[in-house]
Amino acid sequence: MLLPIDDPSDPRIEPYRDIRERDLKGRGGRFVIEGEVVLRTALLSGRFAIESLLIADNRIEPLVDLIAKVPSGIPVYRASRGVLDGIAGFPMHRGILAMGVRGEASTPGELLAAAPENALFIGLSAIANHDNMGGIFRNAAAFDLDGVLIDGASCDPLYRKAIRVSAGAALVTPFAQGGDIGDLCDALLAAGFEVLATSPAGRERLAEIEPAGRQAVLFGAEGPGLPERILKRLRTIRIDMRGGFDSLNVATTSGIVLHHLAR
Repeated sequence: MLLPIDDPSDPRIEPYRDIRERDLKGRGGRFVIEGEVVLRTALLSGRFAIESLLIADNRIEPLVDLIAKVPSGIPVYRASRGVLDGIAGFPMHRGILAMGVRGEASTPGELLAAAPENALFIGLSAIANHDNMGGIFRNAAAFDLDGVLIDGASCDPLYRKAIRVSAGAALVTPFAQGGDIGDLCDALLAAGFEVLATSPAGRERLAEIEPAGRQAVLFGAEGPGLPERILKRLRTIRIDMRGGFDSLNVATTSGIVLHHLAR
């Protein structure tokens, strides 16, 4: 059943109000799904519960098949473009929003305990750019990773822009976030993973690394990269490039590395 919204101050759509401001402040256990591709992924995967949908009137007809997949009991609100823009606080060009529920977050230990015998993981250190986070998750889904471990210095993969850039992959690929990259490295080693560290100065070429058993690859932020204390204790790998140019965007790097190591 479609429920019309005629007033931006309607209390039923309060969680959607002032989206950009709440992107910064947080939503108390909720996250925003934006766009048809991401919403379709969220509904089909079922990994996160969806609390409600808010759709512009002119997008209702093209989305009839998708709306039919919404479980009964979840309200689907409809509003004119003007009302929708008033709710969000800026022009909503896609006209498709939904409110997801985070639920109880997995811990790194839980994620690793559930990993298969031949698993491929990545670990992320201080990835603060939401475009990079989304791009990494998109690569992780494309190469069927078993999990992503993210340190506490990295941004939230369920941030609205990160989800959108990931094309919904952040809602599909298992992940756990928290702690220091050193703690995550310890957990991977204790779970029997061979842990590789990426660096432009890596001692081994990526092409020389063979996919084998349980493997994990660590990626650091553009610029500083992984901490020196991490690089000193692990096998380090590099992607050879033309002389005088020694770095790639971290999301691009992850795609190249995962393509090589994917099971």
